[in-house]
Amino acid sequence: MRAFHRISHEAPLRGQSTPLRRAAQGTCGAALAALVVATPAAQAPPDLPVDELLTKVGERVVEWYARAQSIVSLETVSIQPLRSDLSPIDFPRRLAYELRVAWDPGRATPGLLPEATVLRDLISINGRPPRERDQPQCMDPKSVSPEPLAMLLPAKRGQFAFTVSGRTRAAGRSAVLIDYRGVAPGAPEINWTRECVSVSLPGRSRGRIWVDAETYDVLRYDEHLVGMFDFPVPREHQRRGASNRMTIERADSSIQFRRVGFTDPDETLMLPASVDTVQVVRGGGVQRTRITQRFTDHRRFLTEGRLVD
Repeated sequence: MRAFHRISHEAPLRGQSTPLRRAAQGTCGAALAALVVATPAAQAPPDLPVDELLTKVGERVVEWYARAQSIVSLETVSIQPLRSDLSPIDFPRRLAYELRVAWDPGRATPGLLPEATVLRDLISINGRPPRERDQPQCMDPKSVSPEPLAMLLPAKRGQFAFTVSGRTRAAGRSAVLIDYRGVAPGAPEINWTRECVSVSLPGRSRGRIWVDAETYDVLRYDEHLVGMFDFPVPREHQRRGASNRMTIERADSSIQFRRVGFTDPDETLMLPASVDTVQVVRGGGVQRTRITQRFTDHRRFLTEGRLVD
């Protein structure tokens, strides 16, 4: 996954942290939904070559893409400024979205699958319905963002080096551990919009993936930024008394998945349960943020236009 960050560069107020977000456009982040069909498969032997293992995992992701358009979930988001010991400051910003994943295989080109996207419809802000005058803040998830597990598809895998690092148990299942790192760092992409800045750092991430040894489903997915990244603040975006440079010091994220049962027809699917992100940035003070995303109330949307739990 490309390391991608959205940052507020306003000067912190009352010593508070100002958020930096590892987006699932990327979170990370963030955020973000992923789902894999949990049907039986042959057990992966301990010495399965990493390329063969990744092929099977990628096939599971594609199986899910074929069903993703029928799942609607509730995503609740908490954006919490932190102190130096990572304890919370004041109250978090809380958001709720109706979330689904869109994928159109009809747009595929020979040998290349189309991109899947996460779609969000805002339901509430701090417990109340959104008003027409409400504007998205820097750290709010985007209404449309890339689906994070696309990195496991053939078109993306060449951007990373993967290794099988052992066996463990996760969520009560036997799991294979796959470590990865970016192998071809690209030029940073920095885009400024009013008080917000988006920073894309391709090839500067490292992480670990927990894969079910029997079904090849992804059970957990952790990622962090490798090293720190420093960049200048253009004069037109500088705030009085703030630094003319910003440094991304930390961006860690973890995605957890769980099985969810559906009826009519009966089916068990592997869906995201949570995303947890911690980020630290310097610039006009130290800005620390924890973002938590929880996924519940999963419903299957059928072609007749009815929702099924």
